[in-house]
Amino acid sequence: MEIVEYGNKSADIVLIQPVGDHETSILEKEVEQIRLLTDKDFMLAVFHVSDWNKELSPWKAPAVFGNEDFGDGASDTLMEIVKYCNDIGKTYYIGGYSLAGLFSLWAVYNSDIFKGACAVSPSMWFPGFAEYMRDNRIRCDKVYLSLGNKEEKTRNPVMATVGDRIREVYTLLKNQDIPCTLEWNQGNHFKEPDLRTAKGFAWMLEQK
Repeated sequence: MEIVEYGNKSADIVLIQPVGDHETSILEKEVEQIRLLTDKDFMLAVFHVSDWNKELSPWKAPAVFGNEDFGDGASDTLMEIVKYCNDIGKTYYIGGYSLAGLFSLWAVYNSDIFKGACAVSPSMWFPGFAEYMRDNRIRCDKVYLSLGNKEEKTRNPVMATVGDRIREVYTLLKNQDIPCTLEWNQGNHFKEPDLRTAKGFAWMLEQK
């Protein structure tokens, strides 16, 4: 798995972000946006996945758009990321967009290496995930959630549940006394992913 590092490589704060090929062109802009939103020093470590639907899915699930099913490669991806996060003097946060946002949320149920997770426009419609969160214990200190205000307004019946699911898990986390926020952005799933992700990471860095 290719890893590309942005920002200050000696920073004590490391942001971990899994991305697909479709996001590589906006990463530098994302870093710029984070710097505008916070004065905290950081490095962004980007993990490039080659098979988005497999490498970021916690378990197998049928396709909800197109004909490509979801795999169960999240465990292997998390193992690679955890191996990278081996400096006990640094603080690690994980975040991502879309399915990578769901993966980031799943990761903090399966590792205690991360202090927080940013699930930005996450695929909360993923079958069984809200139930998984109810049945398991989160292992990080804070969670950022966001969604576009038009994302649940889709004709796809599975993906249309995304709004109800993210409200449900936000309430769940609040009831568990996990510091958490749910931010509603303007637009559909594809609007300004770099800015939305930057806002999530910046919120995480600004929390006491």
